[in-house]
Amino acid sequence: MQDIGLVLIVVLVLVLLWRGPKTLPKLGQALGRGVREAREEASKAQAEIQARTSDDDKKPSDEA
Repeated sequence: MQDIGLVLIVVLVLVLLWRGPKTLPKLGQALGRGVREAREEASKAQAEIQARTSDDDKKPSDEA
């Protein structure tokens, strides 16, 4: 867990040096939007999968 934190700090410092302090908030906003959209799409896909599996459970079996 500490390795992840150290890597994030190093990456943040490198981005700060590369892009400058003025563009860092814009990059953070873009990253946040991307993560939010990915979560929304994942939850939609999960809901669709659950709906389809519950529909399959409700269908009568053709086996006799």
